[in-house]
Amino acid sequence: MTEPSYDPCLVEAELKARSSYAEPHRHYHDERHLEECLRELEAVPDLDKRERRLLRWAILWHDAIYEPGLPHNEERSAELAESQLTQCGVDASDAVEVGRLIRITKSHRCETADRLSALLVSIDLAILGTDEARYAKYVQDVRHEYAHVPDPMWRTGRAEVLKRLLAADPLYPDEAFRERFEAQARANMHAELKDLAAG
Repeated sequence: MTEPSYDPCLVEAELKARSSYAEPHRHYHDERHLEECLRELEAVPDLDKRERRLLRWAILWHDAIYEPGLPHNEERSAELAESQLTQCGVDASDAVEVGRLIRITKSHRCETADRLSALLVSIDLAILGTDEARYAKYVQDVRHEYAHVPDPMWRTGRAEVLKRLLAADPLYPDEAFRERFEAQARANMHAELKDLAAG
Protein backbone atom coordinates (compact mmCIF):
# COMPACT_ATOMS: atom_id res chain seq x y z
CA MET A 1 0.00 0.00 0.00
CA THR A 2 1.21 3.51 -0.76
CA GLU A 3 2.58 5.40 2.25
CA PRO A 4 -0.51 7.25 3.57
CA SER A 5 1.06 10.69 3.74
CA TYR A 6 1.54 10.57 -0.06
CA ASP A 7 -1.70 8.85 -1.00
CA PRO A 8 -3.72 11.36 -3.10
CA CYS A 9 -7.02 10.10 -1.70
CA LEU A 10 -5.80 10.54 1.87
CA VAL A 11 -4.35 13.95 1.14
CA GLU A 12 -7.73 15.07 -0.19
CA ALA A 13 -9.58 13.51 2.75
CA GLU A 14 -7.28 15.17 5.26
CA LEU A 15 -7.65 18.54 3.55
CA LYS A 16 -11.42 18.15 3.65
CA ALA A 17 -11.27 17.30 7.36
CA ARG A 18 -9.08 20.35 7.99
CA SER A 19 -11.45 22.62 6.10
CA SER A 20 -14.30 21.85 8.50
CA TYR A 21 -12.42 23.69 11.27
CA ALA A 22 -12.83 26.93 9.31
CA GLU A 23 -16.63 26.89 9.56
CA PRO A 24 -17.88 30.33 10.65
CA HIS A 25 -19.71 29.15 13.78
CA ARG A 26 -16.47 27.86 15.31
CA HIS A 27 -14.61 30.11 17.70
CA TYR A 28 -12.71 27.62 19.85
CA HIS A 29 -13.15 24.33 17.96
CA ASP A 30 -11.39 25.89 15.00
CA GLU A 31 -8.14 25.79 13.07
CA ARG A 32 -6.17 27.09 16.03
CA HIS A 33 -7.39 24.25 18.25
CA LEU A 34 -6.53 21.75 15.52
CA GLU A 35 -3.02 23.14 15.08
CA GLU A 36 -2.40 23.26 18.83
CA CYS A 37 -3.38 19.60 19.09
CA LEU A 38 -1.16 18.61 16.18
CA ARG A 39 1.78 20.47 17.72
CA GLU A 40 1.27 18.62 20.99
CA LEU A 41 1.32 15.34 19.07
CA GLU A 42 4.55 16.27 17.30
CA ALA A 43 6.24 16.72 20.67
CA VAL A 44 5.24 13.27 21.97
CA PRO A 45 8.25 10.92 21.96
CA ASP A 46 8.40 7.16 21.56
CA LEU A 47 5.57 6.62 19.10
CA ASP A 48 6.00 4.31 16.16
CA LYS A 49 4.84 5.37 12.70
CA ARG A 50 1.48 3.63 12.95
CA GLU A 51 0.68 5.07 16.38
CA ARG A 52 1.58 8.57 15.27
CA ARG A 53 -0.49 8.20 12.10
CA LEU A 54 -3.53 6.94 14.02
CA LEU A 55 -3.33 9.79 16.49
CA ARG A 56 -2.87 12.32 13.71
CA TRP A 57 -5.97 11.06 11.95
CA ALA A 58 -7.93 11.03 15.21
CA ILE A 59 -6.94 14.65 15.83
CA LEU A 60 -7.79 15.71 12.28
CA TRP A 61 -11.29 14.26 12.48
CA HIS A 62 -12.11 14.52 16.20
CA ASP A 63 -14.10 17.76 15.76
CA ALA A 64 -14.80 17.46 12.04
CA ILE A 65 -18.50 17.55 12.89
CA TYR A 66 -19.19 20.24 15.46
CA GLU A 67 -22.54 21.80 16.29
CA PRO A 68 -22.51 23.40 19.76
CA GLY A 69 -24.70 21.58 22.23
CA LEU A 70 -25.58 18.60 20.07
CA PRO A 71 -24.86 15.20 21.66
CA HIS A 72 -23.69 13.26 18.63
CA ASN A 73 -20.77 15.35 17.35
CA GLU A 74 -18.14 12.79 18.34
CA GLU A 75 -20.10 9.84 16.97
CA ARG A 76 -20.69 11.58 13.66
CA SER A 77 -17.04 12.67 13.47
CA ALA A 78 -15.92 9.10 14.17
CA GLU A 79 -18.23 7.72 11.49
CA LEU A 80 -16.98 10.29 8.99
CA ALA A 81 -13.36 9.41 9.74
CA GLU A 82 -14.01 5.68 9.43
CA SER A 83 -15.86 6.14 6.15
CA GLN A 84 -13.33 8.43 4.51
CA LEU A 85 -10.30 6.44 5.66
CA THR A 86 -11.86 3.19 4.49
CA GLN A 87 -12.70 4.73 1.11
CA CYS A 88 -9.02 5.62 0.77
CA GLY A 89 -7.94 2.03 1.34
CA VAL A 90 -6.79 2.33 4.93
CA ASP A 91 -6.83 -1.02 6.73
CA ALA A 92 -10.21 -1.59 8.36
CA SER A 93 -8.60 -2.16 11.76
CA ASP A 94 -6.86 1.22 11.57
CA ALA A 95 -10.05 3.02 10.53
CA VAL A 96 -11.93 1.39 13.41
CA GLU A 97 -9.20 2.38 15.84
CA VAL A 98 -9.36 6.00 14.71
CA GLY A 99 -13.12 5.92 15.25
CA ARG A 100 -12.65 4.43 18.71
CA LEU A 101 -10.20 7.15 19.67
CA ILE A 102 -12.50 9.92 18.48
CA ARG A 103 -15.46 8.51 20.42
CA ILE A 104 -13.43 8.66 23.63
CA THR A 105 -13.22 12.46 23.31
CA LYS A 106 -16.93 12.61 24.21
CA SER A 107 -16.30 11.61 27.82
CA HIS A 108 -12.55 12.28 28.00
CA ARG A 109 -12.31 9.19 30.19
CA CYS A 110 -10.05 6.24 29.46
CA GLU A 111 -7.69 3.82 31.11
CA THR A 112 -4.22 5.21 31.67
CA ALA A 113 -2.81 1.96 30.28
CA ASP A 114 -4.52 2.66 26.94
CA ARG A 115 -1.72 4.90 25.73
CA LEU A 116 -3.21 6.15 22.47
CA SER A 117 -6.48 7.07 24.16
CA ALA A 118 -4.60 8.61 27.08
CA LEU A 119 -2.59 10.73 24.69
CA LEU A 120 -5.57 11.87 22.63
CA VAL A 121 -7.60 12.81 25.71
CA SER A 122 -4.63 14.63 27.21
CA ILE A 123 -3.88 16.48 23.98
CA ASP A 124 -7.52 17.54 23.58
CA LEU A 125 -7.60 18.83 27.18
CA ALA A 126 -4.20 20.55 27.08
CA ILE A 127 -5.93 23.93 26.70
CA LEU A 128 -7.25 23.63 30.27
CA GLY A 129 -3.74 23.75 31.67
CA THR A 130 -2.48 26.77 29.78
CA ASP A 131 -1.66 30.12 31.37
CA GLU A 132 -4.44 32.35 32.65
CA ALA A 133 -4.55 34.58 29.57
CA ARG A 134 -4.83 31.68 27.12
CA TYR A 135 -7.39 29.97 29.32
CA ALA A 136 -9.46 33.16 29.49
CA LYS A 137 -9.41 33.39 25.69
CA TYR A 138 -10.51 29.75 25.45
CA VAL A 139 -13.46 30.40 27.80
CA GLN A 140 -14.42 33.49 25.80
CA ASP A 141 -14.31 31.55 22.55
CA VAL A 142 -16.41 28.68 23.91
CA ARG A 143 -18.96 31.18 25.23
CA HIS A 144 -19.08 32.72 21.75
CA GLU A 145 -19.93 29.30 20.29
CA TYR A 146 -22.84 29.16 22.74
CA ALA A 147 -23.92 32.77 22.21
CA HIS A 148 -27.48 31.56 21.64
CA VAL A 149 -27.66 30.27 25.24
CA PRO A 150 -28.90 32.77 27.86
CA ASP A 151 -26.43 33.63 30.62
CA PRO A 152 -28.19 31.77 33.46
CA MET A 153 -28.36 28.57 31.41
CA TRP A 154 -24.76 29.03 30.28
CA ARG A 155 -23.50 29.42 33.85
CA THR A 156 -25.36 26.31 34.98
CA GLY A 157 -24.30 24.19 32.03
CA ARG A 158 -20.71 25.34 32.04
CA ALA A 159 -20.42 24.71 35.77
CA GLU A 160 -21.65 21.16 35.25
CA VAL A 161 -19.01 20.58 32.57
CA LEU A 162 -16.25 21.93 34.82
CA LYS A 163 -17.36 19.83 37.80
CA ARG A 164 -17.40 16.72 35.63
CA LEU A 165 -13.88 17.46 34.44
CA LEU A 166 -12.65 18.19 37.95
CA ALA A 167 -14.09 14.87 39.14
CA ALA A 168 -11.75 12.98 36.81
CA ASP A 169 -8.79 11.52 38.68
CA PRO A 170 -6.51 12.01 36.94
CA LEU A 171 -7.73 14.67 34.53
CA TYR A 172 -4.83 13.90 32.19
CA PRO A 173 -4.49 10.13 31.75
CA ASP A 174 -1.06 10.51 30.14
CA GLU A 175 1.59 10.96 32.82
CA ALA A 176 3.73 13.47 30.92
CA PHE A 177 0.73 15.70 30.22
CA ARG A 178 -0.40 15.30 33.81
CA GLU A 179 2.92 16.60 35.09
CA ARG A 180 2.77 19.58 32.72
CA PHE A 181 -0.86 20.60 32.98
CA GLU A 182 -2.87 19.02 35.80
CA ALA A 183 -2.20 21.52 38.59
CA GLN A 184 -2.72 24.58 36.39
CA ALA A 185 -5.83 23.08 34.77
CA ARG A 186 -7.46 22.49 38.14
CA ALA A 187 -6.57 26.00 39.29
CA ASN A 188 -8.02 27.47 36.09
CA MET A 189 -11.26 25.54 36.36
CA HIS A 190 -11.75 26.29 40.06
CA ALA A 191 -11.24 29.99 39.30
CA GLU A 192 -13.77 29.83 36.48
CA LEU A 193 -16.28 28.10 38.74
CA LYS A 194 -15.98 30.98 41.22
CA ASP A 195 -16.56 33.49 38.43
CA LEU A 196 -19.61 31.57 37.24
CA ALA A 197 -21.05 31.44 40.75
CA ALA A 198 -20.51 35.17 41.15
CA GLY A 199 -22.47 35.79 37.97
